[in-house]
Amino acid sequence: MVSLATTASLVAATGPCDIYASGGTPCVAAHSTTRALYSSYGGALYQVTRGSDGAKTDIKPLSAGGVANAAAQDSFCSSTTCVISIIYDQSGQGNHLTQAPPGGAASGPEANGYDYLASAIGAPVTLNSQKAYGVFIPPKTGYRNNSPRGNGYWRCARGLDVTNYNDGCCFDYGNAEPSNLDTGNGHMEAIFFGDRTAHGYGAGSGPWILADLENGLYTSGGDDGYGRNPNNPSINYRFVTAVLKGNSGNQWTIRGGNSVSGTLSTYYSGVRPTPNYNPMSKEGAIVLGIGGDNSNAGRGTFYEGVMTTGYPSDTTENAVQANIVAAKYAPSALQSGPEITVGSTVSFRATTLPCCTTKYITHVGANVQLQVASSSSTVSLRRSASWIVHVGLGNSGCLSFESVDSPGSFIRHSSNKLLVNVNDGSKLFAQEATFCSHEALSSAGTNTLRSWSFPARYWRHYRGTLYVASNGGPNAFDTKMTFNDDVSFVVASGFQS
Repeated sequence: MVSLATTASLVAATGPCDIYASGGTPCVAAHSTTRALYSSYGGALYQVTRGSDGAKTDIKPLSAGGVANAAAQDSFCSSTTCVISIIYDQSGQGNHLTQAPPGGAASGPEANGYDYLASAIGAPVTLNSQKAYGVFIPPKTGYRNNSPRGNGYWRCARGLDVTNYNDGCCFDYGNAEPSNLDTGNGHMEAIFFGDRTAHGYGAGSGPWILADLENGLYTSGGDDGYGRNPNNPSINYRFVTAVLKGNSGNQWTIRGGNSVSGTLSTYYSGVRPTPNYNPMSKEGAIVLGIGGDNSNAGRGTFYEGVMTTGYPSDTTENAVQANIVAAKYAPSALQSGPEITVGSTVSFRATTLPCCTTKYITHVGANVQLQVASSSSTVSLRRSASWIVHVGLGNSGCLSFESVDSPGSFIRHSSNKLLVNVNDGSKLFAQEATFCSHEALSSAGTNTLRSWSFPARYWRHYRGTLYVASNGGPNAFDTKMTFNDDVSFVVASGFQS
């Protein structure tokens, strides 16, 4: 094993996988949409697919070892939508991640039961002030590789986002079964991030870094695997480094830390849970955003992750953490285009010809729909077509819209339909009532509105009813026909009552 001279010199000259190699535990899978993970890597980081015509392009670093070329994505996806269709493996092993197929726990909603692909714009960040995009994964979205190459006994580390998580099973990255089926205890070793308490969990209310070892999420071992580990803290860092490693004996470790500053801490290191988790039985497939059997109710955000051979030393991992800190991850604007001012009252006029250019977004009871409205309409209709703009309930970088005629009620989506419901104060309501504004996809409009919590879905009118719709998908309201027109609205002052 090559000794690590100093953390500072390693960080200055290398990427995370160079550091792992220097420590004698080289990467056998390296995935990132934000940057190269080797100092010499200049190949493709990920592929995006365009909604307008299905065209694809690879996004590479600006230079070898550098940050992703976000401008290339923005140019390719201009005036349309894009999804991330491949996350390439930088290790040279060819362990690329693609759209996850159905499994024993769940089938996705796409054709043949595949999961959704992630929006290409859901997780904008900067690294050393250079723009890049992470992978924002909502439920029913996931990636997988069932034919990996390299050593099957891999250890994993990944970068996460504390603004996007839930208690759903399972937002994982790591080892899983190539059959897409639950094949028993110990057949997985993947990092989970969220606030699920069904098995092992940490201090406080979460979220926590946990280990999905199949049939259980764990944060400690032995007979205490099910239950609280007071040494595993609730995470409140905006960006999170998570590490999970296990050797061929009865030993595994969870470590974590703030990706922006400081060092890694060890939350657990010891024997595996009982019963039936030792010896480990890893099968070597790779999952992102889902469980080993395609359990796909979890949500989270992924920026970079690696899997290595061997059992990396704490010293090696600490040097990788310093490298991540030096990358200077920071949030970037979730919105673009014409500003919709918080505190103002606005209206949304449809732009689709010939049906709808005199119609506005209104509500009748809980149902959000288009109706013809004007300054001479009844007071009740004008109030129904007016909305008060608030800071996003689920994310302050976006917006929420309160009904003028139903104070305390907001536009939210449920089962892909837009509704007006009373804010119940729940985390789920806040997520579903938060939308991000962008420049309209059609020149006839000023703005499009996308769901913050399902960023591949946009406000769309379809046969007079409002949905959050994708640009192509399994539902009738996802049709590509007139998509750009149907998601483009003229945002203007609300009607005076």
